[in-house]
Amino acid sequence: MPTVELSYKKDMKTEIRYIERKTDSSDRGLAWIARVGFSQSRRTIYFNDMALKATKGGLVGGNHLDPKTGDVYWITGVKKQEWNRHWAGGGNIMIERTLHDWYVDFVNFNEMGFLEIIEDLPIPEVDQFHREENS
Repeated sequence: MPTVELSYKKDMKTEIRYIERKTDSSDRGLAWIARVGFSQSRRTIYFNDMALKATKGGLVGGNHLDPKTGDVYWITGVKKQEWNRHWAGGGNIMIERTLHDWYVDFVNFNEMGFLEIIEDLPIPEVDQFHREENS
């Protein structure tokens, strides 16, 4: 299996996740397979220049919230069954170029018509989020 460079910063835990925007989407929102960073408590996920806060329920279809926009996201581990979306949903899933070969090997499948390869997403500026939260 190809190796994937996951680290954003030396002291940040990073993993590969499935992320789907749920706000006003009927399970057809924008979706990604991408690298994410975690806060030390793992309650905040840093992704695509966003700091998404974990919630304890109360959100329709999601488990994380973007405090800046109010948008709701579903974030979970990447599934091996080739499809990460809700059974009633649909649409392409964007995947970072760096992760494409890893994902094809992970699911052991060669034809991935639902994947849209995109350039690697920006590394989150965690210090910026901390400054904004504390101001």
